[in-house]
Amino acid sequence: MTLAQESTPIVAIVGATATGKSSLALALAERLDGEIVNADAMALYRGMDIGTAKLPIAERRGIPHHQLDVLEPWEEASVAAYQLAARADLAAIARRGHRPILVGGSGLYVRAALDHLDIPPTDPAVRASLEAELVADGPEPLVARLAAHDPVAAASIDPRNLRRVVRALEVIAVTGRPFSASMPTRTFVAPTVIIGLTVDLPALDARIDARTAGMWADGMLAEVATLLEQPRGLGKTARTAIGYAQAIAQLGGDLTKREAVEATATATRRLVRRQRSWFGPDARIHWLDAADPALVEVALSTIADAEATLRVASGDNG
Repeated sequence: MTLAQESTPIVAIVGATATGKSSLALALAERLDGEIVNADAMALYRGMDIGTAKLPIAERRGIPHHQLDVLEPWEEASVAAYQLAARADLAAIARRGHRPILVGGSGLYVRAALDHLDIPPTDPAVRASLEAELVADGPEPLVARLAAHDPVAAASIDPRNLRRVVRALEVIAVTGRPFSASMPTRTFVAPTVIIGLTVDLPALDARIDARTAGMWADGMLAEVATLLEQPRGLGKTARTAIGYAQAIAQLGGDLTKREAVEATATATRRLVRRQRSWFGPDARIHWLDAADPALVEVALSTIADAEATLRVASGDNG
């Protein structure tokens, strides 16, 4: 049975970094007899724990977690591979009679798991050519080319996200169609209720500062040094992850500890603004205040109401 054929609605918890998604997911999993599927791209990597705020096994309350530690740090994450694996996990959880709970802040990965999304093919030769051009000529010609060939995609992609710019141009070259034509529609592949967590920006910035300082206090530098010492080290994606890039720079003597921590917090704040822009327009999300003392009960009530609406819409009044 495929994910689309499962009748147990998925619960998804989304929102910006440091809004408390993992804590809410654990509480809901306990109350709903759930299992958790990760939708944070960097948490896919084995050994990248402190910098991704990955819950240690001892703190998972015995609740099964999926799509954590499934890649080696030198491998490159693939949205297409994640889509297949995450959907298989969600369907298997439902077949076991448990509640599938998807949790994460990587917008494209969330959409790949939940929405109708056909992922275009890749071509390593085309991508290598574009990456060589990026190194030789800088980002401006590629960004300008994307704007000329696909203004819709160019408007939606941060021009500093060069990996995404290269991917868009690769799709255009391989398929002959605009990259924007392959962007996901907001149509669920299976019944789903999405809970979004919000924190006002000043409070969220304070959380980010505390979280970042805590990462270094908890051994971020040692974690990165250990990863770099592995025979194959860190791949391109892992090396550029927020926190990891700054720790590498500190280890190399390019940043002081204070500069590395401050640069990580600044990069995280920029990520938060992008996450808010990504999730904000999605009218399907039920937004809740993460600071509400009654958050868990409010979330459970929201899920129950949304599921009742889903039953009515499907003609199931039982």
